[in-house]
Amino acid sequence: MSRGGLLRRQRYEGILGSWIYWVVLSAVFAALAAIFAKVGVQDVNSDFATFIRTIVILFVAVAVLTLTSQWQPLSSITGRTYLFLALSGAATGASWLCYFRALKLGPAAQVAPIDKLSVVMVAIFGVAFLGESLSKQNWLGVALIALGAVLVAWRG
Repeated sequence: MSRGGLLRRQRYEGILGSWIYWVVLSAVFAALAAIFAKVGVQDVNSDFATFIRTIVILFVAVAVLTLTSQWQPLSSITGRTYLFLALSGAATGASWLCYFRALKLGPAAQVAPIDKLSVVMVAIFGVAFLGESLSKQNWLGVALIALGAVLVAWRG
């Protein structure tokens, strides 16, 4: 491989190994999910819409695991890991059910920002339960996110 090709590959692999790359993609897909969900939930019960969405996610996850050869033996996972993944799944399911109900009842431009108050809650829970620490600057950012979510959702 040429030196230029090697540098391009290293840069590409470096980007794919960056959490920032993946979280920006997550934000883009989350925004698209909200818009698509708002349109999709119009003529169907919001709980049933969540069910359909969950089936699609299952198929996408199976496809990704298969195409990338990332399957692993279920026995390689600890009981503690299963417990917390199950709790996370239950919380995700509850969140999606509530989110779809909110989208059915309200405008996406107001529902989505209030949903993003989860960022504020993650900061608080991370400090309270995971022992993480935030600087004064970080707390200011958390407060601004909260204020921003309220202002975006405010109907003036």
